[in-house]
Amino acid sequence: MSELKESVQNLQERFAALKNLFDLDGKQKLVNDLESQTQASGFWNDQETAQGIAKKLGRLKEDVDAYVAVLTELQELVEFADLEDANLDDEIRKKAAALEKRVAALEELQMFAGKYDDADCLLSIHAGTGGLDAQDWAQMLERMYLRYCDTSGWSATIIERLPGDDGGIKTVSMQIAGVRAYGHLQAEHGVHRLVRLSPFNIKHTRETSFVLVEVVPLFDHSTEVTIDPSEIRLDTFRSRGHGGQSVNTTDSAVRITHLPTGIVVSCQNERSQLQNKRIAMQILESKLALLQQASNEEEVRQAKGEYKQGSWSNQIRSYVLQPYTMVKDHRTEYETSNVQAVLDGDLDGFIKAWLTRGTSDSMK
Repeated sequence: MSELKESVQNLQERFAALKNLFDLDGKQKLVNDLESQTQASGFWNDQETAQGIAKKLGRLKEDVDAYVAVLTELQELVEFADLEDANLDDEIRKKAAALEKRVAALEELQMFAGKYDDADCLLSIHAGTGGLDAQDWAQMLERMYLRYCDTSGWSATIIERLPGDDGGIKTVSMQIAGVRAYGHLQAEHGVHRLVRLSPFNIKHTRETSFVLVEVVPLFDHSTEVTIDPSEIRLDTFRSRGHGGQSVNTTDSAVRITHLPTGIVVSCQNERSQLQNKRIAMQILESKLALLQQASNEEEVRQAKGEYKQGSWSNQIRSYVLQPYTMVKDHRTEYETSNVQAVLDGDLDGFIKAWLTRGTSDSMK
């Protein structure tokens, strides 16, 4: 068999493996169902729900169209290769090279098979052990994720930000909207450790700082949890911008406490108290749904003897700036010495390594 025909056969085999995973019929049925909903009378009366359905429909149609396009092109390529005409070899090579990229894109798509992978997400950063160094580290991570979102073509909206007393930030939460935002960023959930010469003490000694990154999928409407109004406490306060200046003169910012679990969510980005409350409730619903799922999975892990206590010592990734430079993910062993590129938002290597690790447990 010629090298060219082997290349085409390899593409056929890779696509055949995708066929077993992609479930084209199931996705097409879901597309038809969602299209029927969009055509129903009064569909746009509830703008929030309608927009969520329309977004899901758009992403599904993109996936189906991409799969069908590759199928059509592969069939044409096989027909060309079967002709065994030397004059077509260059054309076949070009088509095969282009198709290989599209097959690889579909293979990557299969990494996002989790229940919430298609969702937008809330990414929160909390300074931990390390004082001012940790607050500065939290701000460095904020910049890193904003740069990653920018290069990914995603939107990132800061909905809460608490500056540090003498610099940096204590906590920040950002709402991230993009194609499979949660599917990608769930890899970042956990404790991030920084080792460097501290710029905040006279001796510039080597210090270790810890920051917790939380990533929660956001649902347009959660049908998995029901929140009893009597189980939440609603507090309002005046919104503050960067540096503490007033955004407006009304108590538009909202803080909601879920009394049974102690979960607290805040939103102060919008000028309207109603809008801030809506976003905060959406975040609370998502956190409770994820907590419910994590609780069920934890019961299974404990039954299997796989329970692992979460703590600051269980960091997922280390960023070392001194005495050498390296970023290493402790779950996948993926590492790079180009620390600056990572801090500038180059996270694809770490995220892909985590996705191909074969786990769907983003809460470890």
